[in-house]
Amino acid sequence: MQTFMMTKRYYFLLLIGLLLVGWIAPIEKNDTNEFPSEIVNFISFKNNPLFKGTADTATWDEQIRERGFILKEENKYYMWYTGYTKKTGKQIKYLGLATSSDGLKWTRYPKNPIHKTNWVEDVFVLKSAGTYYMFAESKDDIARLLTSKDRIHWDDKGALDIRLKNGNPISKGPFGTPTVWKEGDTWYLFYERNDADVWLATSKDLKTWTNVQDEPVLNAGPEAYDKFAVAFNQVIKHKGLYYAYYHASAFKDWREWTTNVAVSKDLIHWKKYENNPILKENKSSGFTVPDGNKFRFYTMHPEVNVYFPK
Repeated sequence: MQTFMMTKRYYFLLLIGLLLVGWIAPIEKNDTNEFPSEIVNFISFKNNPLFKGTADTATWDEQIRERGFILKEENKYYMWYTGYTKKTGKQIKYLGLATSSDGLKWTRYPKNPIHKTNWVEDVFVLKSAGTYYMFAESKDDIARLLTSKDRIHWDDKGALDIRLKNGNPISKGPFGTPTVWKEGDTWYLFYERNDADVWLATSKDLKTWTNVQDEPVLNAGPEAYDKFAVAFNQVIKHKGLYYAYYHASAFKDWREWTTNVAVSKDLIHWKKYENNPILKENKSSGFTVPDGNKFRFYTMHPEVNVYFPK
């Protein structure tokens, strides 16, 4: 018996030693735990699409495009979307609003478009302390901030001022697809440049944004499915971890897009889901909307579709 116990202890100590020197890899949390089914496995609703452009050249929203955004408040869903008509040479993009009692059947706001002062597309909406904050792209893919108290009337606060870690402005050029997370009194801004990579900047006052690091927090590739483009759509926190839903393209001409997800513990270091893409259809700009019982997943480009957990 004593010999058996000594042998057992010997092998236990040997195993610990091998783990310490790295000859045996430690057991890591697997993808099932890091990427729970309810946020990565979705099936298409049978009555898709839910909403799309009018296809009427006499209307301002003949076509819809890019990321719109949906918030559920109490028993009503609010959707902001970008519309345009092909008949105008400049294809100016305006902001529209639609509402729904169930998130499936949508009614356009009768006084659309609700904002015509600036070109508005690729919108992200966050409500904080009674104010709605809209981060959106404007002309030339420059991110802007707009605010509202009633979801309808939006006050343009201008282009975002993003700085390098040393305080100098980032280099000239597009910076778009703004995606925001707020924790405490800190705002976290994820933005892309030419859809090549994703950067992270933070702000306390919404006036100046400073890069957390001057290198991207998520790069395109080397995986084939996101080799040529990546851009965040949304960040959520679920079971203590952060998840970023992002659209990506495997093609240099961006002719097709997929929807993907990555996980992080600190908003800076991201691990891509090994089973990406989670949606392989050519639909993009996807994000989750909690309906009170589960996460729904909506895509907004080139039409609005919804997906439910499997």
